[in-house]
Amino acid sequence: MPDVTRRTAIASAAALPVALSLSPTEGLATPAVQPSPEDKAKLAGDRPLFGATSWTLPNGLRVVLAETRRVPVVGHYLFYAAGSGEDPAGRSGAAHFLEHMMFKGSRNVPPGQLSLVVAREGGQDNAFTSRDVTAYHQTVEASRLPLVMRMEADRFAHPLLPPDTLEAERQVILEERRQRTDSNPRARFWEAFEAGLWGPQHWRGRPIIGWEEEIRAITLQDLRDFYDYRYAPGNAVLVVTGDAREAEVRRLAEELYGGVPSRPVATRDRAAPAPQAAEARVIRHDAAVREASFLRAAMAPSLTFGDRNQAWALEVLAHLLGGGQGSRLHKALVETGLAVAANASYDGESVGATAFTLSATPRPGVEPARLEAAVDEVVARLLQDGPSEAELARSTRQITAGAVLALDGIGAAPRMLGSALASGLPLELVEFWPRHLRAVTLPQVTEAARAVLAEAPATTGWLLPEGTPAPERRT
Repeated sequence: MPDVTRRTAIASAAALPVALSLSPTEGLATPAVQPSPEDKAKLAGDRPLFGATSWTLPNGLRVVLAETRRVPVVGHYLFYAAGSGEDPAGRSGAAHFLEHMMFKGSRNVPPGQLSLVVAREGGQDNAFTSRDVTAYHQTVEASRLPLVMRMEADRFAHPLLPPDTLEAERQVILEERRQRTDSNPRARFWEAFEAGLWGPQHWRGRPIIGWEEEIRAITLQDLRDFYDYRYAPGNAVLVVTGDAREAEVRRLAEELYGGVPSRPVATRDRAAPAPQAAEARVIRHDAAVREASFLRAAMAPSLTFGDRNQAWALEVLAHLLGGGQGSRLHKALVETGLAVAANASYDGESVGATAFTLSATPRPGVEPARLEAAVDEVVARLLQDGPSEAELARSTRQITAGAVLALDGIGAAPRMLGSALASGLPLELVEFWPRHLRAVTLPQVTEAARAVLAEAPATTGWLLPEGTPAPERRT
């Protein structure tokens, strides 16, 4: 299952009722749907989004509770501060491989029993590996929280990692790679593009699932070492959300997780990016592709790397440039008929360096060179003149409107909280991120745009149908 972080709630803001993203002064009559006064305070950053409580057990495990009684359901998520960014050299895919092997049973839970028990209780369980975290989670009826906590704590402390299952699971992972990447021309292109920007052996340039030859090289000892170095209480965050009471969660956490032995944890050692991109342009032709795709990504700071003060401004910039209707790329490319889609994306909550990415799909019959020139023009005009106050207001308003979505479901809160905390970010950042965004100024957006879009190492990529001429490099 893919990771879900704060930016997914932001991306969903476009689906909200217009009343949540526009003010009455923009020509609307009294909106049909209005956020509650409490939600308005949260969107303004005056109140915490989740009102989460956090404490740390003696063994180092951090516990977070975000209580809500909207439905009698709880989400139970265990995050490890270890993702594919921690894969050892020559062993890309190790974090993801270990995630698979953690489902092979533990001291008191036979292989397959955890998932079977959760399913019999009418719940759901799964796991995911991202670049920054690996997480295991269950969603069950509220009274079943002790059951899933007991089983997950046993998996935490005593995974079996049975040797006789290693090769079969390797084949499962290789088949997953074949289905999701090798058989998908756009996935292959994205993999090549990431390697072109960062380098194929940089932690950001390696695929999360791993390069095929390195998946084949992973040994059981590699997985045991990864577990020993990364799966420790001091390197984990337990998040419980939903219909749970603090006193009960504290008692269960101490009883069930408190016995997991503490041990030293290897620190994250993520290399800084190279001073220039591995490839300035990545061009691929593929007979299976019927429409072209354009990508451009620049290396960028995050909330944990580089000029951290630019992270919030870059988030606003991404929405201003490519955040749906009203954004500059949409107006210049989609509304003029040059493209069927145009977007910008940025993840400031990454551990280490991240990327600021522009993407577009040209409309059939539009030459790639013409579309790339139009993108260049949009960026050049922004760098020269900067954004307007109206654009800044629109972006911050629509981005923070996405926070409302996170308050309605049982799954968004633990993912937002756990991913950020396991990445080394403070609880305050998740609870009050609308406040940070609303504090961004025009000069900050302009400065961040010039630092990243004009000065940072970048890669431009095109995936093209066979026979389509590739645009020449522009100087």
